Amino acid sequence: MNEKNLILRALDIEREMERRALDSLAIYTKENTHEKQIAFHKCQKRNRWIFGGNRSGKTECGAAECVYMARGVHPYRENKRDVSGWVVSVSQQVQRDVAQAKVLKYLSPRYISKVVMREGSKSSPEYGVIDYILVKNAFGGLSRIGFKSCDQGREKFQGTSLDFVWFDEEPPKDIYEECRMRVFDRSGDIFGTMTPLKGLTWLYDEIELNLRDDPEVWFEHMQWSDNPYLSKSEVSSMEKLISPDEQQSRRFGLFSQGEGLVYPEFDQNVHVIPPFPIPKEWQSNISIDPGLKNPTSCHFYAVDYDGVIYVVAEHFAAGQNVDFHVDRLNEIANKIGWQRDAKGRLSALIDSAASQRTLSSQKSVAELFIEKGVMVNTNVNKDLFSGIQRIKSLLCQRPPRILIFDCCVNLIRELKSYWWGEGDRPKKIDDHALDELRYFVMSLPAPPKPKEPEKSDITLDKERLLRAKRRDMWTMKF
Repeated sequence: MNEKNLILRALDIEREMERRALDSLAIYTKENTHEKQIAFHKCQKRNRWIFGGNRSGKTECGAAECVYMARGVHPYRENKRDVSGWVVSVSQQVQRDVAQAKVLKYLSPRYISKVVMREGSKSSPEYGVIDYILVKNAFGGLSRIGFKSCDQGREKFQGTSLDFVWFDEEPPKDIYEECRMRVFDRSGDIFGTMTPLKGLTWLYDEIELNLRDDPEVWFEHMQWSDNPYLSKSEVSSMEKLISPDEQQSRRFGLFSQGEGLVYPEFDQNVHVIPPFPIPKEWQSNISIDPGLKNPTSCHFYAVDYDGVIYVVAEHFAAGQNVDFHVDRLNEIANKIGWQRDAKGRLSALIDSAASQRTLSSQKSVAELFIEKGVMVNTNVNKDLFSGIQRIKSLLCQRPPRILIFDCCVNLIRELKSYWWGEGDRPKKIDDHALDELRYFVMSLPAPPKPKEPEKSDITLDKERLLRAKRRDMWTMKF
């Protein structure tokens, strides 16, 4: 390449850099987002979280979301004038080095009306600690992006009404709760982007398991492979630097603890599907793990012609009697058109312990279910190790051999929070749905035979003529 071409090439590169510096947000929106970032921006729920590995792109979408809202140019939401929000970091240093830098990256200088500093010079805000930025809103007003750090303490998070709060990494629970109150009266948004390095913290229960059953909660796991802008050589290098256990959080964005998940093969994006009508010939059985003080867990199971298991409906309740559970099973069966026997009774598998009678009762739990019209079978294989191995095998196959309707929320929650304890035994906590899943899997029947297609009138006539011809030939022979 001659000197003239080199100069022209250098000018092209300089112009491209200027173009990107002028409006990095537009470049991000049109060119540099990947699928899971887009899903985050499109989601309309008010409590959204990205649990992402390092370098997965999680912080980019958090910063871009703040600027979208402040500028009033969000591509997927109704935009507002004069928006006010906070960016919350773990410490002031992390604020300066990470979240603040990303916001400034996507906020073109021509849209900044004013910068107020806590430390440093407003002429070079990237080198100091920003208190807040006044942003020119597309509707002609001014929005405000304030910066907070968790090391300031909860008191510094009180008293203000906000339209959004972005948590860059996991905050203490008291600050999270305080920020929820800040967005309450404006029906604002909470969103967070973090790598789950601290194990099973309160945020795992609050968001991943959603124990409050909050309909506004949404989350996504983001891993290295989701970011198409990471080079394969960089990924390979990072794989060698961190242990397999550490990769759970730093690579895959998964919550983990030292003992490990029993079912790491479970992937909500793969194994959970929307409901659809189940054909009668697929319908297999109900499985029950009974409890009184503990929950009674019941699921309806189907098996297709290829032997794929579908978990299609769920009943899960604690502190109720057999009458209540039977009524609920019948309601679900009526709703989904579940098959019954000739006498209109449901059939089910049940924990063999249900056949035991206690001193205070003359009838076992199994007998009570049968009395109320659910024909339970206590002859189930309860071998823990074999059952777990079989479920793990079903989960890890591709295409998957077990699919769960998204209405079965308690089974999904237990699959995501079932941990090994000492030795080869899981911790005996929150495993009621998983127990009856094992009962069904270990007694799995053969897949149903496909129905033969209905024969046409012409085919039926041909078969009738052929039978008559054979009968005539038989008569002539004798």
